[in-house]
Amino acid sequence: MLAVDLAILCVGLFLALALAAIVASGKPAASTFIYVAAIVPCGLVGIIGLTVLLGGVEVSKAVLPIGLPWLGAHFRLDALSAFFLFIIGLGGAITSLYAIGYGRHEHEPHRVLPFYPAFLGAMVLVVLADDAFSFLLSWEVMSLLSWALVLAHHRKAGTQKAAYVYLVMAGFGTMSLLLAFGLLVGGEGGYDFETIRAGVRSPVAAAIILSLMLLGAGSKAGLAPLHVWLPLAHPAAPSHVSALMSGVMTKVALYGFIRVVFDLLGPLEWWMSPVVILLGAATAVLGIFNAMMENDIKRALAYSTIENIGVIFAALGLALAFRANGMVAEAALAFTAALFHIFNHMIFKSLLFMGAGSVLNATGLRDLDGLGGLIHRMPVTGLLVLIGVTAISALPPLNGFASEWLIFQSILTSPNLPQSGLQIIVPATGALLALAAALAAACFVRLYGVGFLGRPRSDAARDALEVDRFSLGAMIILAAICVLAGVFPGIFLDAFAPAVTLMLDGRVPMQADQPWLTLVPMAESRSTYNGLLVLVFVAFSAIVSAWAVHRFASRRVRRSPAWDCGFPNADPLTQYGAGSFAQPVRRVLGTILLRAREEVLMPPPGDMSPARHTVHVKDLIWDGIYAQISWAINTVATRMNRLQFLTIRRYLSLVMMSLVLLLLALTIWN
Repeated sequence: MLAVDLAILCVGLFLALALAAIVASGKPAASTFIYVAAIVPCGLVGIIGLTVLLGGVEVSKAVLPIGLPWLGAHFRLDALSAFFLFIIGLGGAITSLYAIGYGRHEHEPHRVLPFYPAFLGAMVLVVLADDAFSFLLSWEVMSLLSWALVLAHHRKAGTQKAAYVYLVMAGFGTMSLLLAFGLLVGGEGGYDFETIRAGVRSPVAAAIILSLMLLGAGSKAGLAPLHVWLPLAHPAAPSHVSALMSGVMTKVALYGFIRVVFDLLGPLEWWMSPVVILLGAATAVLGIFNAMMENDIKRALAYSTIENIGVIFAALGLALAFRANGMVAEAALAFTAALFHIFNHMIFKSLLFMGAGSVLNATGLRDLDGLGGLIHRMPVTGLLVLIGVTAISALPPLNGFASEWLIFQSILTSPNLPQSGLQIIVPATGALLALAAALAAACFVRLYGVGFLGRPRSDAARDALEVDRFSLGAMIILAAICVLAGVFPGIFLDAFAPAVTLMLDGRVPMQADQPWLTLVPMAESRSTYNGLLVLVFVAFSAIVSAWAVHRFASRRVRRSPAWDCGFPNADPLTQYGAGSFAQPVRRVLGTILLRAREEVLMPPPGDMSPARHTVHVKDLIWDGIYAQISWAINTVATRMNRLQFLTIRRYLSLVMMSLVLLLLALTIWN
C-alpha cells in the first residue's frame, strides 16, 4: 500500500471515530474511548510523515472517484506534505493523550467528541490535497469543525461572540483562497496542482495571488490585522482543543501559504517579499505586546501565538527575498529556520496550553491575579510549564532559542542582497524581532512569576492539587522534546531538509557530520551553536555555585521576616500582580499601541469607599477596521431593506439588469 493510501485510510479512521462518538454519546466511557482510539491514527499519520521525510518512502499519489465529476479527488504525499503530516500526527497524538485526563472534567463531552477526530482528519486532508477543489473543501470542513469546537462551551460568557467572529473570519479567509485559486487555475480549468504548477503568470497576477494568500492563509494563521478571532476563540475552546488549534491548525494554514507561494505560484519578484517580511515583523511585536498586557492565561498564550506566527512569516519573507535573487543557500537557511520554528512552536505552545488547562482544572481560574504559589501545590506541572516558558522565551539551551537563532543568522546575511531597499528593511525587521524576543521573555517571566510563584492569591489556588497522570504524561513528552530539539537541533534540521530541498532546490549543510553535534547553518567561519555544550555549561555552573554556597557559606541557620517592600501587611494582595508587572511597559508603549489610559479614583476625606485604579486600553485594529466595517455593513443593509417592498416590475427589471451586467463582465473577461 502506498503511503498516501495509508494516510487516507487514517482519515477514514478519524471519520469512523466521529460516528462512534455520536453513537456512544452520553455513555460514561465514551470520552476515554474516543481519545485513546484517536491516538492510533494520529500516531500512524505522524509515522508516515516522518518515514517520507527520512527517505523511507517515495512520493506517492492517489485519485479517488469523488469531488468534481470530471476531475476526481487528487491526493499527493511529498516531503512538504510529510513535514506537516508529522506535525499533525505528533501534535494530535500528544493532545489526545492529554485529553484522556482533561476530558473527564468536561461537563458536556458530547459537544466535543464527534468533532474532535473529524477535525484531525480534515487537517490531514488539507495537507494531502493535490487539486484546488479538494484543498478548498477540506479547508472549509476544517474551519467548520473547529468552529463547532470553539462553540462547545456555548453557555459561557463571550463564547458565542468568539465563535461568531471566528466563523466570519473563516468565511472571509476561504473566499480569499477561492479567489486565489481561481487566478491560479485561469480560464483553462486545470484544477489539479500539477497543471497549476506548470502555468505561467505575469508579475501583477502573482502579486495579487500573493496578497490573496496573505488574506486567506494569514487570517487562519493569525497574521495581523486578521488576527482578531484568535484571542477570542482560543480561550473559549476547551484547553486541549486550544492546544490543537494553536499548535497544529495554525501550522496547516502556514502549509497552505507555503504550498501556493513557494510551489504552485513559482518564483516571485524581489519587490513582493518586503510585504511578507514587514507584516510578519509587525505581527510579532503587536502580538507579544498584547500578550504582555493580558491577565487571562489563555488569552496571553493566544496573543503569543500571533507573535510566533509573525516570526515565521518574517522568515518565509526572507526566504522569498533570497530566492528571488538566486541566493539559494541563504534562502534555504531562512526557510529551514521557518520550518524549525513551526515545529518548535507546535511543541512549546501545546505544552503551555496544556499547562493552562491543568491550572484551570485544578483551580477553576484563568486570571493571573487569582493564582500564585502553584509551584508548591502543583510541583510537576510547575516544572513542566517552566520548561515551556523558557522555550517560548527563546532562552538557551531549549528549542525556541535554536530556531530563532537560525532566523537571526539568516537576517545577518542580508547585506549580500543587491537591492538597497531590502538592505534597509531586513535589518529593521531584525530589530523588531529582537524587540519581540525581549518582550516575550518579559511576558513569560510575568506569566510564570505571578501564576506559579509567590503566595496564593485565592482559596482556589491555595487548595489546588496536581492533575492526573495522563495530562502530566503528555506534558512530560512535550517538555522532553523542547529539551532534545534545543540540545540537538542538527538532527531535526537534517530530518526536515527534504522539504527545504523540494521547495528551493537547496538545503543547509548536513549537520550530522559536524563534531560534537555543533549547529553550522552556513559555514563554520561565520557562526556556530552547540546546544549540548550550553547545557553542560549551565548544569556545571549551577552545580559549582550550589557547592560553593554550601561549602564556604556559614552553616548557622538564620531566620528573619522576609522583606515586606514597605508593606507590613502580609496579605497576598500586596504582592506584585500581573498589572503592576506590566505597568512600565504599558506606560512606555501602551499609550501608542493600545491608547492605554490610567484612571485613579481617590475618594475625598471622610468618604470610606475604597480608592480605585483603573486601566483603559483600546484595540486600535478592532476599532479602526472591524468596527468600521460592521458599521458600514449595518448601514448599507438598513438602506437596502427597502428592496423588500418593490413591485414585481421592479424586481424583474433588477434581474434583467443583473443578467446584462454579468454577460458584459464575461465578455470583457474573455
